[in-house]
Amino acid sequence: MVKIEICSVAGYSEIGRNMTAVKIDDEVIIMDMGLHLDNYIQAVGEDEPAKYSREQLISEKAIPDDSTIKDWKGKVKAIVVTHAHLDHVGAVPYLANHYNCPVIGTPYTMEILKAIVKDNDFKFKNKIKTLSVNSKYNISKNLAIELINVTHSVPQSALIALHTPNGKILYANDFKFDMFPVLGKKTTPEMLSKLSPVLALIVDSLYADQAMKTPSESIAKAMLKDVLIGTNSDKRAIIVSTFSSHIARLSSIVKYGKELGRKIVFIGRSLARYTEAAERVNIVNFSKDVHIVKFKGHARKLMKKIEKSRDKYLLVVTGHQGEPKAILPRIVAGDFDFNIHKEDHVIFSCKIIPSPINVVNREHLEGALTAKGARIFKDIHVSGHGAKEDLRDLIDAVKPKHIIPTHGDTKKKGALADLAVEMGYELEKNVHLMTDGQRKILE
Repeated sequence: MVKIEICSVAGYSEIGRNMTAVKIDDEVIIMDMGLHLDNYIQAVGEDEPAKYSREQLISEKAIPDDSTIKDWKGKVKAIVVTHAHLDHVGAVPYLANHYNCPVIGTPYTMEILKAIVKDNDFKFKNKIKTLSVNSKYNISKNLAIELINVTHSVPQSALIALHTPNGKILYANDFKFDMFPVLGKKTTPEMLSKLSPVLALIVDSLYADQAMKTPSESIAKAMLKDVLIGTNSDKRAIIVSTFSSHIARLSSIVKYGKELGRKIVFIGRSLARYTEAAERVNIVNFSKDVHIVKFKGHARKLMKKIEKSRDKYLLVVTGHQGEPKAILPRIVAGDFDFNIHKEDHVIFSCKIIPSPINVVNREHLEGALTAKGARIFKDIHVSGHGAKEDLRDLIDAVKPKHIIPTHGDTKKKGALADLAVEMGYELEKNVHLMTDGQRKILE
């Protein structure tokens, strides 16, 4: 038997900055290194990201404060990343150099990491290792990691199963049980039951307070079809904005754009980054059907052309949260030779991330669109996070001895703890409500 200690580095007192460290005797595995997006944007703005030091961004609470594991620094054997969202991978370029170990993730996740490093000229010394989903890798004589396929809102997302002499630790951050995925393969509770019982489950609590099962991505696809195909858009422009990393959603938009007989254009740097990475690892081949525009200078020339035949195109653009420098708000502000006309269709295939900045920005954007007479279609979206009943199914499948809620504030983590108690677990004995920087020895 070995001594196992969990450190809740970050992501346990707020939503974002996800990072967890697990120490097994004298070996440490770090899982995720993410950004707090609002704090990061405020700190960096339009500046060059590589100009900022880890110390600066830690002080701004934009990246995890890994000083809480400074005594573990020389023992870290691997940094393992669950998926390609920035609140899980975005801090790797700032923090990983501090550790003499590889960064491990699925091919798509690591392709996004390499793109972030290259695009922003980060100095990055760590070896990047790819591991396919449902594959196992031996870290040492006593430790192995397994990346288990799971459905989420970005391709090749994974749960991390850390195999130790004392049992398995399952890190489930983020996931949902999608029985009808648009892209990739499904994962069911029955498939995960092969891991049962696990020593500890470290689990996403973001939607633990919602008494439902999160709907399938196929529902969002049907909603898009209803709006794009089922609503008359003759002689009108169609503009769609969604999460750049949501490749499944983008594939649905492309499908219905082709059915409409429109030329499809993706405009924005983040759209280009995520879609080009997906093409490099053979997840999609958008380039045969889509014109992808990365730079604003190229966008200006193209938008002038599109304005003359606006009903022949379907535009997919960044800016669904109302970010002032993104493409959709710039279109509305008149920064391009393309205007929003009365009854043009603007489709938000997303939710508003409920930070004060985003709420204000979206209200401003929607007000400007309404003033121009646009038809606005909101919330054409389903989440990539499991809700209460998904979490119940996960707990029932893997039968953890210990449950540690993460990816949430006090309310979210408390809702998951309430579910665990409802299922027969005991607070403190089996359910551990940790905050950033705490440590817990697993018995």
